[in-house]
Amino acid sequence: MQYYGRFYKTELYPLLRRINTYLVRWARKKYRTLFGFRKDNAWWQAVTARYPRGFAHWAWTRDFLPTAW
Repeated sequence: MQYYGRFYKTELYPLLRRINTYLVRWARKKYRTLFGFRKDNAWWQAVTARYPRGFAHWAWTRDFLPTAW
């Protein structure tokens, strides 16, 4: 992130959002109560607020791509 982010930060945003999408997808499989976008989004906002340094890329973006799972 430090090397490519210095010159191509806007190119990294889609990749970082995709990583977050994979994390949300993993959580949906692990926690079956997370069904629906509202529950997913509420859970995601709570986790990123509770652990702002959970992953290094959360310093740049905490968004995820809402896809049909």
